[in-house]
Amino acid sequence: MKNLRLKSARAALDLSQQELADKVGVSRQTINAIEKGDYNPTINLCISICKVLGKTLDELFWEQE
Repeated sequence: MKNLRLKSARAALDLSQQELADKVGVSRQTINAIEKGDYNPTINLCISICKVLGKTLDELFWEQE
């Protein structure tokens, strides 16, 4: 499932995939794969992304029913 909330939050801060990747210590390809729904990140990576984007885990990663 695509993570459009992550992509939207990143874009709202005018961050590129590369800039977000650099801030959380992963590759741009990892951020791309998360946004496309091709990669399930670890909880630690999720927390790091949330801190950088100023969002909660629920806001970015909780699947709505």
